[in-house]
Amino acid sequence: MRRRVAVALCLAVALSGCGGDRTEGRTGAELFEVSCAGCHLGDGSGGLGPALDAGSNAASLSDEQIARVIRVGPGTMPAFDRLTDAQIDSIVTHVRALQ
Repeated sequence: MRRRVAVALCLAVALSGCGGDRTEGRTGAELFEVSCAGCHLGDGSGGLGPALDAGSNAASLSDEQIARVIRVGPGTMPAFDRLTDAQIDSIVTHVRALQ
């Protein structure tokens, strides 16, 4: 039950962050806040989703691998396929800054 609630919350956050006007013209930090922080927390330390900060598994991934994770949304993570490549790249840059 708890896992279903977590997945539902992550999906709700993801869908709320994918709308065109909610993401257009935003920086990587702003995109992370509206699209990722609901599950990974604002500092990337992890919450419902895994940690993305220094020492995390994400720190060992290449930029291309992180971008694919964002785009495809493996496991219980929703896909952010409505984001442009430039927006995803800016989120990757922000994730690197958190590390």
